[in-house]
Amino acid sequence: MEFFRRYRDFFISVLLLGLPFVFLQANLKDPSHQNSFDRFVLKASTPIQYLASMVARTVSDVWGGYVYLVDVREENEFLQLDNERLKKINQKAGDLEAENGRLRKMLDFKEKAKSRMIAAQVISKNASSYFRVVRIVIDRGKGSVQPGMAVVTHEGLVGQVDRVWDNYSDVLLTVDPKSAVDVYIERNKSRGLLKGTGDSSRYECKVEYLLKTDEVQLGDAIVTSGMDKQFPEGIAVGKISKIRKREYGLFQEAWVEPSVDFSRVTDVFVMVPGP
Repeated sequence: MEFFRRYRDFFISVLLLGLPFVFLQANLKDPSHQNSFDRFVLKASTPIQYLASMVARTVSDVWGGYVYLVDVREENEFLQLDNERLKKINQKAGDLEAENGRLRKMLDFKEKAKSRMIAAQVISKNASSYFRVVRIVIDRGKGSVQPGMAVVTHEGLVGQVDRVWDNYSDVLLTVDPKSAVDVYIERNKSRGLLKGTGDSSRYECKVEYLLKTDEVQLGDAIVTSGMDKQFPEGIAVGKISKIRKREYGLFQEAWVEPSVDFSRVTDVFVMVPGP
C-alpha cells in the first residue's frame, strides 16, 4: 500500500495518457483484425465518444451563436449610426428646401411690389413669458431706414420701424398696443383702425371703428387701406377671427389673427416711402 500511495500520481498519469492511445488504436484498426480486447474497448468507448461529441457540438454551437450575436450587434450599431446620419442629412435637406422656398417667395414678393424696399435680417427678438415675440430688432440703422417705415414679409405686414440706432432698429409689431394701422376688409372695403391687443399669450389685433352697418364675416381678409399715407394699400394684415356687436353705439369690434407668424420671422423688407 505504501508503494501504491507513493507512485499513485505516476500510475494515474500513465493511465490517463495511455487510455486515449488505446481507444485510438482500437478505432483505427481494420475491423477484420480486431480481437476481443479491441471490441471491448470500442464498446466501452462509444458512450464516452458520444458524450464528448455532444459536449463539443454544444460548445461549438454556443460559441458560434455568441460570435453571430456579436456580429449582429456590431452590424446593428453600425446601421443605427448610419440611420441617424441619414436622418440628419434628410433633415438638413428639408431645412434647406424650406429656406429656399421662403426666400423664393420673398424675392417674388419684392419683384411684384410697387414700392422700393430694403432687405433686412432679424438679429434679435424680445419674447413674453408665454414665449410670444413682442418686438424684433433688424440689422438696418441710420442712413438706411427711418421711424415709421413699414416692415413686411411675403406673408404680410410685420409692423413699422420704431427707433433707429447706428447699426440696428427696433420694430413695433402690429400686435403691440402702441401700433395703429388704417385698414379695410378686402371683400367690401369696410374701413377701420387696426390696433394690437398686447396679449402676451397670443398674437392678436383688433379692428375698431367698424360701422355696425358694415357687413363683417369670420375669415374676412384684412389689408392696409393706404389712407394713413404710412402703409401702402393692399398689404395683408390678417383674417377676422371673432366679431362683437355692441347693443348701443355706432360701431362693432372685430378681432384679427395676424397673417405673419412673428416667432418665425427671420428676413424682412423695409418699405421706403416714395411718390
